[in-house]
Amino acid sequence: MILSKANIPAIHPQAKLRVPAGNIFELPEKVIQFGTGVLLRGLPDYFIDKANSQGVFNGRIVVIKSTGGDANAFDEQDGLFTHCVKGIAAGQLVEETIVNAAISRVLSANDEWEAVLACAENPALDIIISNTTEVGITLVKEQINTGVPSSYPGKLLAFLYRRYQWCKGDAAGGLVIIPTELISDNGKKLLAILLELAAFDNLDAAFVQWLQQANDFCSSLVDRIVPGKLPAAAQAALEAALGYTDALTIMSECYSLWAIETSNEQTKAKLSFSQTDKGVVLAPDITKFKELKLRLLNGTHTYSCGLAIAAGFATVKEALANDTFCTYIRQLMLQEIAPAITGNVITAADAEAFALQVIDRFKNPHIEHQWKSITMQYTSKMVLRNVPLLQWYYEKQQGVPQHMALGFAAYLLLLRGDAGFTLNDDKAAVLQQKWQRNPALAALAQDVLSDVTLWGANLASLAGFADAVTQFMQQLQQQPALEVMAQLQ
Repeated sequence: MILSKANIPAIHPQAKLRVPAGNIFELPEKVIQFGTGVLLRGLPDYFIDKANSQGVFNGRIVVIKSTGGDANAFDEQDGLFTHCVKGIAAGQLVEETIVNAAISRVLSANDEWEAVLACAENPALDIIISNTTEVGITLVKEQINTGVPSSYPGKLLAFLYRRYQWCKGDAAGGLVIIPTELISDNGKKLLAILLELAAFDNLDAAFVQWLQQANDFCSSLVDRIVPGKLPAAAQAALEAALGYTDALTIMSECYSLWAIETSNEQTKAKLSFSQTDKGVVLAPDITKFKELKLRLLNGTHTYSCGLAIAAGFATVKEALANDTFCTYIRQLMLQEIAPAITGNVITAADAEAFALQVIDRFKNPHIEHQWKSITMQYTSKMVLRNVPLLQWYYEKQQGVPQHMALGFAAYLLLLRGDAGFTLNDDKAAVLQQKWQRNPALAALAQDVLSDVTLWGANLASLAGFADAVTQFMQQLQQQPALEVMAQLQ
């Protein structure tokens, strides 16, 4: 039996399975979604389905598929898919299975473009969301009214122009547009591209005014690990337990965040699904959420990555299962990163709460996050995520941040070039040349840390940092990494 609307009544009752009520399928289409990817299905679609199940948002999604392939699986399953939520929250294992009914239908932009544009004439439509990868929000100068535009901004502009024509420029026809691509200020950047493209296409000034004034382009931040499909054995076991097959099953962690930047009261009313899950945050400024994620989650990954590899751990969950490593992570976040980022925007309570959630997420037994994949562009990540942390710590605290220094030492040893695997790092050759020039560790540390072209600052000028990095490199060469970490505890 395949998962479908007709077969829902036949699904085996399960205590941890949520299935849609029949009236869900009668709800109006209120959302256009550009993208069929697992992140969208595991986060925005999750929130919308949850709100629908509680009778709050009461709207479904038309998904626009822009990449190759077809939408057969969505058509066969009436847009339904199984979402397995697995993880750790507040130290406890959490598991939930949902039949998500948020998607009404899927349209192919390449094959059904007129049907896509027809959705712009739907009076119930309120929201457009997208996840077209970071590359998707780029300007491609193209004619939007001759065939199917190739870029996402081109498609969106054509859609909004049809909306403008249908509503005759009425401000009430404006939409809430929320990109979820992982670039900073994604809403502002998307609008800027649309304005430039509208000028290229010589679209009338009244439309451009409507575009800016009647629509709310909301920058947003999404944070949820959605690996996608279950492993084959787990999928087979799930289907046997539930009594149906599902080609669209996804799995995600239980943590979820969709921070949406808006101060518009009409927008907040349209985003009513935010009322049913604390993971949706509407705020006039989402800087706090970006910083918490960048510094405490991403920054911790970067500081600890070299140490994890040195200790022989393949995955994040494997490393966090080790008490010594877990304690290092906890102390790094709570004793060094958190004090560095707290101030007017982020409180100590904010930082501590987020750090504890990060530990739960890192421990998730269902996520196979490889440390080797985290080393991709290791140096660039260190510059973006961690150099500011180091500088802020020195501005606020006395003494060397020992856990940061240890993580930096492990990074330098990994970039020496004998990691046992190929590092995908644009600066690897530069670091390896420095290693060849400086056989003495103290000289190497001084050479690397004083290189302003690498870091944008002279890190050797931070009192005691070069000496600490040198000492930790010596220790890591002489002792197992876990022993070195244990000496900090």
